[in-house]
Amino acid sequence: MIAIFREKLLHLIHCRTLTHRSLKKLLTYDPRLTHLYSYSIDTFQQILQLEPPKIKAFLNEFQSLKIKALLKLYETKGISIIHLEDQEYPSILKEIHDPPFVLFTIGNKQLLQKNMFAVVGARDANLYAKETLDLLIPPLIKRGFVIVSGLAKGTDTLAHARTIEHGGKTIAVLGGGFFHLYPRENLRLANEMKQDHLLVSEYPPIQKPEKWHFPMRNRIISGLAKGTLVVQAKSRSGSLITADFALESGREVFAVPGPIHHPLSAGTNHLIQQGAKLVLNAQDILDEIIVD
Repeated sequence: MIAIFREKLLHLIHCRTLTHRSLKKLLTYDPRLTHLYSYSIDTFQQILQLEPPKIKAFLNEFQSLKIKALLKLYETKGISIIHLEDQEYPSILKEIHDPPFVLFTIGNKQLLQKNMFAVVGARDANLYAKETLDLLIPPLIKRGFVIVSGLAKGTDTLAHARTIEHGGKTIAVLGGGFFHLYPRENLRLANEMKQDHLLVSEYPPIQKPEKWHFPMRNRIISGLAKGTLVVQAKSRSGSLITADFALESGREVFAVPGPIHHPLSAGTNHLIQQGAKLVLNAQDILDEIIVD
């Protein structure tokens, strides 16, 4: 049974027109959302400070959503919802600047209580990335780490797949809802992970991924992990955003060096220049990470 406050919060989270920042404004004004359903249009305008067309769009969506029906549907699909106040919510994620209010999950939620390590990199990762992960992942698994990545093409896919093949556990943090899995080519991998591993998203299952979701998704990947490894990355890469989030949260950042003439080495070599730990073997990682 979902408490009234959480149901109201989930109602708001399902409104695509309401940003994370706007939701924080509502929670600052009314922390338990006690009077949410009695707000006038003027009150919403006063709190959210949005233009009239945006307020109108939000109210149309807010009033048309059938949140109870959606939550019942999620339950039938094996989707769990973990709120920031729940004991199941990973304490390490609470440490970041802007933790998600809720996590939608499918799979083994207990993995969120384990020691986690993030692996990210280029979408057009090559054989070098595969061989690197085959070298680094087994020792991390042996030390009990759960490998976290983003289910994207390339390095993320390799990280999840190689972890499973080597007998480890892995978590995929998505940039959209479970009913709109992206990329579609990883549907089979995602379905496999639903059994013994874990899919996580801060976005409701019905919400399609948007371009701006993925940088936000990256803060969760690094926020769950004690450290983040970047395997390959171009000079402008989402993986570098993940590394920045890790640094902001006081977490360790690791990078695999590469040939100076190769575009996929530009980002990782730059990270090393900026102070990331250069990784030649798994021990370079294990020497820096404190295991609970």
